[in-house]
Amino acid sequence: MSFHPRSAPTVPTPRNTSRQPASTAAATRTYTQRIHASPERVFPLLCPVREAEWLDGWTYELLRSASGYAEEGCVFRTTLPGEPETIWIVTRHEPGAGRVDFARVTAGRVATRLAVRVQAAGEGQSSVDITYELTPTSPEGERIVTGRHAEEAFHKSMAWWERSMNHFLATGTILREIAAGRNAQDHS
Repeated sequence: MSFHPRSAPTVPTPRNTSRQPASTAAATRTYTQRIHASPERVFPLLCPVREAEWLDGWTYELLRSASGYAEEGCVFRTTLPGEPETIWIVTRHEPGAGRVDFARVTAGRVATRLAVRVQAAGEGQSSVDITYELTPTSPEGERIVTGRHAEEAFHKSMAWWERSMNHFLATGTILREIAAGRNAQDHS
């Protein structure tokens, strides 16, 4: 094969040739939780295995983890009744820095980047900054982002997560949705 400086290599044309995002429903959601425990107590709970100890209704299947807990490269799956599975990958896990990031994909619906930062916020207190970057991959995904993950619904879900973790850290028990007057829903 010879090189011809005047001929350019053939490059496949991307499906979305505009500079605009493929979906206008892509969204970023943020929430800061106030947790009544030190970061050393809070951070280990940000794990698919440990989350089942404190968040009512959380179920998962651990697919890959050398330690059996959250770590960089950990892969797990969640499935809501009547919904397709969601595959999660821990893309960053830095306990000393209080940072854990996840990538998750619900095939044919939504791709999400989730970043969680835990920082001290006074003696025995933590500030937990949570950011979800949601990108729908289909019209159904757009409905999910603008419905289940709309700003108000997201804040309600994050507030529930905050209440649940604080309850667990104070009592060692799960705050049940029924007892709290809340219907089961997606906690992700």
